[in-house]
Amino acid sequence: MRKRIEIMDGWRFIKENITAENASMAGGDSITLPHTWNALDGQDGGNDYYRGTCWYVRKFKKPEIQDNEETWMEFEGVAMRAKVYVNGSFAGSHDGGYSTFRVNVTEYLKDENTVAVSVDNSYTREVYPQKADFTFYGGIYRTVSVLTVPKGHFTLGYYGGSGVKVTPHIEGENARIVIEAWTENAVEGEKVTFIVLDAEGNKVADAKTDISENYTKVEVSLEQVHLWNGKKDPYLYTLKAELESGDEVEEKFGCRTFSIDPEKGFFLNGESYPLCGAARHQDRQGVGNALTKEMHEEDMQMMLEMGANTIRMAHYQHDQYFYDLADQYGMIVWAEIPYITEHMPEGRANTISQMTELVVQNYNHPSIVCWGLSNEITATGGVTEDLVENHKILNDLCHQLDQNRPTTMAHVFMLDPEDELVMLPDIRSYNLYYGWYVGDVEENDSWFDHFHEKHPDTVMGLSEYGADANPQYQSISPEKNDYTESYQALYHEHMLKMWSERPYIWAMHVWNMFDFAADGREEGGKPGQNQKGLVTFDRKIKKDAFYIYKAYLSKEPFVHLCGSRYVDRTEKETEIKVYSNQSEVTLYVDGELVETKQAEKVFCFRVPISREHVIEAVSGDISDQMKIRYTETANKGYICPGREVINWFDRDDMQEREGYFSIKDSVASIKGVPEAAALMATMMEKVTAAYGDVAKNVKLPEEMVRKMEAMSLETSLKQAGKAVTTEMIVELNRKLNEIKKM
Repeated sequence: MRKRIEIMDGWRFIKENITAENASMAGGDSITLPHTWNALDGQDGGNDYYRGTCWYVRKFKKPEIQDNEETWMEFEGVAMRAKVYVNGSFAGSHDGGYSTFRVNVTEYLKDENTVAVSVDNSYTREVYPQKADFTFYGGIYRTVSVLTVPKGHFTLGYYGGSGVKVTPHIEGENARIVIEAWTENAVEGEKVTFIVLDAEGNKVADAKTDISENYTKVEVSLEQVHLWNGKKDPYLYTLKAELESGDEVEEKFGCRTFSIDPEKGFFLNGESYPLCGAARHQDRQGVGNALTKEMHEEDMQMMLEMGANTIRMAHYQHDQYFYDLADQYGMIVWAEIPYITEHMPEGRANTISQMTELVVQNYNHPSIVCWGLSNEITATGGVTEDLVENHKILNDLCHQLDQNRPTTMAHVFMLDPEDELVMLPDIRSYNLYYGWYVGDVEENDSWFDHFHEKHPDTVMGLSEYGADANPQYQSISPEKNDYTESYQALYHEHMLKMWSERPYIWAMHVWNMFDFAADGREEGGKPGQNQKGLVTFDRKIKKDAFYIYKAYLSKEPFVHLCGSRYVDRTEKETEIKVYSNQSEVTLYVDGELVETKQAEKVFCFRVPISREHVIEAVSGDISDQMKIRYTETANKGYICPGREVINWFDRDDMQEREGYFSIKDSVASIKGVPEAAALMATMMEKVTAAYGDVAKNVKLPEEMVRKMEAMSLETSLKQAGKAVTTEMIVELNRKLNEIKKM
């Protein structure tokens, strides 16, 4: 019989790059898994978190093992490179921080044993990821187990998989289930028994077959199959596989069909099933990536509350427990490997091994509908022959390992939609940030309309889009790049409306469900964080934008008053905005009826204020309350430091001169006059220098360049953030005022 013992406590952690022998004898800190050494320094900004080699050491007694048994150690997540030593002997290694791997330790065991694991998250050109907008935590941050199995057992050494593969084929009201199994050391002709159980534990099918060359394949039929039907009915079967040796494994699986139409979007079991949800990183504040099962569950429950029906598990393989939750709750999943931002020719073998692990370990999850080859991989080096070849290899590999799911890619918004790489996978999506990094939010609409008109037979989705928001920052007149909760809400109002009017968008994944660590960031009042999440890093605040998604996606009746953190207001008449999935909302101020409105998702009221007021929104028997107050003095805490002067033209030394240029003119018109163009170029060189080599290497498609040049120079410079100072803007405008328009 297979035996599993989790070893999560009793570990010693040594934050030092020493030998295995010295690590085994070192004192270190007593810790319990899961653990990362970057839980704090990987989230505080400065891009200076510790990246290097550390050690984890634990003593354990030899498990009860017979002569015909083996002992393996299973690691579900060690970031980024691992070497395992048992009693001083090297037992195995693994490159890749997000997938399960196992090491056969049988030959190294004594009565008393010491396992020492070298863990390294330092920079290398051979293992992904190495350049991306998130923290690369180091540590043993998932479960570690000791497995005892018969000598002949379902494979443990093949890319971390279970050794059993289940492929349902729906045929009318029934299903044909193809079951494959791989073994190690099995006796030729040894019998393997397969039993299929329904959700209530009743046997509904079984089969027995022989092992030949450590492999077998069999088919069973399910009469009146119960489909796995997403959130409506996420029905799961269980497959039990048992060898005569006594080894046994269990796998959950679901029976479903899906298709993706370039005009009508995603279909599940033959019915239209529009996909809208979020991407998710696996970390949280003060914890890093060392999440408990309870934390995974909390994340899933928040996504369900919002009404999401799809998750992009970015940008790497996630915990098996979270994929299990996706199966259990009916989420549609995009799964991918951390082949991201920068193509490294030296890392090709690692992309192949990580992709193999992703597919082999996750094949049986009905929630997963596509395999992601890469994310924004052309961001720093553009498209090269080696990069394209690497993607062709991965694409073919996915089709060899899984003939039933399509491949996909998330393309960086700077990549020309006409580039050959865009069409390489079966389906595709773009990461578009019009309305935040570039352009206006409405340009997302025109981008999709233009692409769909030109490529009506091509499946296209939206894999990333978003706007950073610190809930502390509020504004009555929000605008792009102000980091206010107010602007983020407006932005997502538009994006959801855009999606709802375009059924051909096969899936839309907001970036991101939760704020996450990006230690290189220094912005928005929270160094070390990307704040595009709909929920804060600590999961304590659901930003207003969370509720506009709930209005569109959830069937749970609710009303939500926006701006509850915008308490101090200087306007004598203020806007009160309500998000709801109800058709009618009534507003009360200080208990007095103001107005009843009918609307779709967004309800806006104008309310005079003169003191502190209690605001209440009501629809039927549901309601929400908040307090606001009038103040003559603006609350400076609502403004992101460095953005106190947003409109430079409010200054006395800024002006527009009729017939002459200013920063109010479009970039295109300024480029049309050599003298003005030279001034602008000088300024842009300073901006580019501030952002380093990444900005220098970015090549934008012509369509995007035209859109950006149609913007005013002032708008472009606002997007440069701290790269330009007010003094630089004033001087540039003064010089432009001296150049006459043609």
